[in-house]
Amino acid sequence: MGWLYKNPPQGSLIYQHRWVKLDAEYLRYFDTEKDVYSKRIIPTVSITGVVNVGEQKFEVVTHNRTFLFRAECDSERSEWVTVLKSCVRATGLDMTFNPCVSYEMRGYLELRGLRSKLYTVVCADKVFLYKNAEEYRLGIGITSIDMNVGNVKEVDRRAFDLTTPYRIFSFVADTDQLKDQWVEAMRNSIAEALSNYEVAERIWAEPSNQMCADCSAAKPEWAAINLAVVFCKRCAGEHRGLGPSISKVRSLKMDKKVWTEDLIQLFLALGNERANQFWAANVPPSEALTLNSSSEERRRFITAKYREGKYRRYHPLFGNQRELNNALCINVQSSDVCETLALVFCGAEVSCDTGDPELASPIALAQHHGQNLQVEFLTQNRNTEVKVSIDRVHYMAPPSVTHNGFLFKTASMARPITEKKGKEEFSRRWCVLNDGNFSYYESDKNATPNGGLKMKEIVCLAVNPPETHGYDHTFELYSDAERLYLFGTDNPETMREWVKSIAKSFIPAAAEDLLLKDFERIGRLRYKDRLNREMSRLGWFCLVGSSLHIRLEEHTADETIDLQKLLELCDGRMLTNWTSPRRTLYIEGERKLDFQGWAAAIQRAAGSTGDTLSQQQLTEADIPVIVERCIHFTTQYGLTSEGIYRKSGVNSKIAALLEEFRRDARCVWLKEGEHQVDDVSNVLKRFFRDIEEGLFGQAADSWLSATEESSRICQYRLLFSNLPRVNQATLRALVNHLYCVQRFADLNQMTLHNLAIVFGPTLFQADGQDYSAGRVIEDLIQHYVTIFDVNEQQLQKQLDEITYIIKLRDNLTPKAGTGSGDFICTVYLEEKKETAEQHVKIPATMTAAELTFEILDRRKISVKEKDYWCCFEVNEKEELERPLHCQEKVLPIFHSLGIDSHLLVKKHFSMEAMLVYLASKVEVSKHGMMKFREERSLLGLSTGSFNDRYFILTSTSLRLYKEIRSNRPEREWPVKCLKVYQGIKRKLRPPTWYLCCDTQNEMREWFATFMSIQSGGRVWPAEWLKSRAANHSVPLDARFGNVSLIPLRGSENEMRNSVAAFTADPLAVSLISQSQPGSANHTANHTALCSQTQ
Repeated sequence: MGWLYKNPPQGSLIYQHRWVKLDAEYLRYFDTEKDVYSKRIIPTVSITGVVNVGEQKFEVVTHNRTFLFRAECDSERSEWVTVLKSCVRATGLDMTFNPCVSYEMRGYLELRGLRSKLYTVVCADKVFLYKNAEEYRLGIGITSIDMNVGNVKEVDRRAFDLTTPYRIFSFVADTDQLKDQWVEAMRNSIAEALSNYEVAERIWAEPSNQMCADCSAAKPEWAAINLAVVFCKRCAGEHRGLGPSISKVRSLKMDKKVWTEDLIQLFLALGNERANQFWAANVPPSEALTLNSSSEERRRFITAKYREGKYRRYHPLFGNQRELNNALCINVQSSDVCETLALVFCGAEVSCDTGDPELASPIALAQHHGQNLQVEFLTQNRNTEVKVSIDRVHYMAPPSVTHNGFLFKTASMARPITEKKGKEEFSRRWCVLNDGNFSYYESDKNATPNGGLKMKEIVCLAVNPPETHGYDHTFELYSDAERLYLFGTDNPETMREWVKSIAKSFIPAAAEDLLLKDFERIGRLRYKDRLNREMSRLGWFCLVGSSLHIRLEEHTADETIDLQKLLELCDGRMLTNWTSPRRTLYIEGERKLDFQGWAAAIQRAAGSTGDTLSQQQLTEADIPVIVERCIHFTTQYGLTSEGIYRKSGVNSKIAALLEEFRRDARCVWLKEGEHQVDDVSNVLKRFFRDIEEGLFGQAADSWLSATEESSRICQYRLLFSNLPRVNQATLRALVNHLYCVQRFADLNQMTLHNLAIVFGPTLFQADGQDYSAGRVIEDLIQHYVTIFDVNEQQLQKQLDEITYIIKLRDNLTPKAGTGSGDFICTVYLEEKKETAEQHVKIPATMTAAELTFEILDRRKISVKEKDYWCCFEVNEKEELERPLHCQEKVLPIFHSLGIDSHLLVKKHFSMEAMLVYLASKVEVSKHGMMKFREERSLLGLSTGSFNDRYFILTSTSLRLYKEIRSNRPEREWPVKCLKVYQGIKRKLRPPTWYLCCDTQNEMREWFATFMSIQSGGRVWPAEWLKSRAANHSVPLDARFGNVSLIPLRGSENEMRNSVAAFTADPLAVSLISQSQPGSANHTANHTALCSQTQ
């Protein structure tokens, strides 16, 4: 120990004086030499290197971070480096900081006096504090608290104190229930710290007793004294559930009186390894427990192991009671306790008749021959229940898979592979798969492996597409330790053999049918379904193309999901028409690394996998989603549109919508007002014209060559029956739609002949030089009922429904000139006062640009070249305003306005400077320091002050960092969900955040960047607005039809005055000069961010 200077994590030039202590387990540093609790605790096992750097400096390198220290002189530095290196070489694996080790409780707690919560872990007889969960996973802590000097006291509703002689730690939990759990856990830890370790140390002297007999957790502190196994605290709870007639659970530390010398010697003689040779002789890899196993998994496994004897090694005499009893009487006279255990738990009776009146029981026989351990074991099992019925479906371990050969391997990784790995990054290794172990060697001559994997540790195997990396054929192995291993070869047959061998080694026999698939990814995941969402269960998943094959725990056969037919897929959750009724499947990942791969692979498979019809995202009826949604939209809103399918839409909108469908048709929802009928109808036509192989496939010529009028219908029926399944369903749906369109030709002017002219060349992808393609389409529509075997009653019902929809829409749609379907809104010009009021009819489709021109046209104000007129949302009470984007819909804004808000049309004086700034920007993003305040409410009072924070604004999010050198953001907001206001909002419901810039110019740049990102770069589409202004006709007055728009509001006198003023001269309002930027609002350098409700 001693004083050192430490460089802070931000890399400041100012070193901090720290008192540093080093022991065999930890490197710690403190503010002073008298401090008991450290500022940082670094396990020596996590130190990977100690390096001299510069004068008097040295680095301590861990797996995730480097700590820089400086000594007073070089000799002192050398002494520290030497001691650290020797300590690192001597240290073994320390499980204390391993997140997989059993723990009493862990989670976030607020420590009073700190602004942020600390990740707290109660483990054995200590409490560890970490900055966050990530540091806990990596093993770098703040400090540890020895609980042998601790005391826990409840304070108030959610608070409690952990008191030590050196400091009081005041914690606050999130809920009352969590507080009770934390208090109980810490009190258990205190009891643990005060326990007696003498018995435990003696039991642990047998190496196999240092690991839990059920889950392999380190330092187990509980035992079943009749079963002769030692286990951890988590497994002990499940053992207690079996009852004392099966498992007599005792503590190694607290039940000291139970542990006689003979009992201790019995546990040393047997040990977990020899006991498990009987109890766990036939455990399938898929059922074995791990450190991370849930309570439900432990309960299921321990019940099967000890109550049912499912995995035990059956004695050769099993089932023959007389022979079992005789064998027991003979064996207890020897020291072979292992054989006695096998006999007793295969049905031998502990109190059987020995045939000797003087030594009437096996216990008496053992005592007579001086076998004290036999006596102890038999005594503990006098009343133990033993299942003697044999399990007819008893698991037998499959024959060992063996394979070897050369593979090319990269270094293991902890992150997904995002870039192509070149051949130079691979190393040639001799690989051997044998007896459930996969090992790789420097060459086939070496006897010592460089590394390896146990098959039970593999959770996923992924086969990459050819030429993904430098070697043409590669596959990935994911382990439960969050590591990824990449192997490659240039020989496809070699890779195929390795993949099959490895998969066969870790896939259980119950799911071996999955091995017959030509999979691209296979492994285990946890899942929940809609009927049981509380408990997750284990399932085996196999991805083949767009099909996901699943063997679920409760099923005996595989199930298959066609991913192209999913109704919804998001964040690992899949909703699909699996069977009737609809089923929801929730897939969970135990580990982030392999689950990211599964999520990405499923997303790809659920999308369009090619350019043919069958490769599109499909509905349950095998119709492409794009076709069904376009047909549905046109039927709903376009059957009365004159010239439907003949009129052209806006080419840019058609291309953009078609691209959205191709990217993910499942996420595209067509809505009236947002999408135009002519655009959607042209998307449908373009889809059929561009689809590979066309709707009629390779038999298109056969359709066109059907010339005999008398036999054409029969030929069509035959050709239709020979089409692929998806083509059949799509053709039927399309012709049904066209049949309905032509039935309403009196409204849309699209007769049978007109539809044939449009769709003939489209569906046959022809140039339209002759009418043969049109004739086929005309025949299909005209003879729709006959060719497709349509039920005429159902068809008539469909037509009646369409007729009803048309009539309903006619009744709901306002007549021209009445304005009955629109809202009347008050809009002000340049300034809010009665003489500047304008009352405008706001239809659902009106944009902010259209509203602005409406007001300017009424006032006969001409728009000059650099006049940036804009519509603002203004809140007077809260002193803020927001310019609406020119394409933003006005009606939703109007409905969301409060009583203190209004719409104002005025010039945007900052727009020109903003456009100049955006034109000079190279990157979309922006970063810099701003002052930040979050609106909080405490007892109805607003709290919070401005603090300097570093912000990074990207195309997707706004991230807040405590300072420039911070690596992790404190807060993050999606840009699309933010509304950005200029000015200060004094009272606004949370969540509200305020940003303050030093200058107006800086604020203008931030605001411009926000607008650019949220509008996709179209902050001010000048050309469109100019053409709109030039072509827009100026109305003669502010009347709709023959009725003036009169606002009715306020008291009777106010309404009378308003009517009088409006009637006198609605246009006689003088123009108000606009204030200079910054003069109208003394807080113009402030910006408020409000989260937008979705």
